[in-house]
Amino acid sequence: MNTHGVETQRRLEGGWLQRIVWAVVAVGSLGLLVWLPFLYVAIRRRRASDWGAFAAFALYECVMLWWTVLPSDDDLDALFGLVVIATLLTAAGLLLFAVFDRRLPSAPVAATPMPYGPPQGQHSYGPYGPYAR
Repeated sequence: MNTHGVETQRRLEGGWLQRIVWAVVAVGSLGLLVWLPFLYVAIRRRRASDWGAFAAFALYECVMLWWTVLPSDDDLDALFGLVVIATLLTAAGLLLFAVFDRRLPSAPVAATPMPYGPPQGQHSYGPYGPYAR
């Protein structure tokens, strides 16, 4: 909140290097740390939607860890693999294209004012000035 009691919109600008690093963390850990980038974003921006995304990926991680200790079945193994691949692709897509705000272009620099005001335009007084008869 700012001094007037109005909540300002928090932005989290990220360059491509930061986006790629977070996607590599999620995919490179084979999904075990897929929740970590979303926790970082939720803490930094404090939006309810970011906390929801973090909670969804944390719940996914808990379900996947539980699913790995179940007795093996060929049909469940194939489904497990598809779920992991789909989740990692979703997380990478979100991290690369949706979660971080795009950088805003910098505002153009205002022209410096002339010290004695703007130059005067041409007058239609003629060659001898306004007081000539």
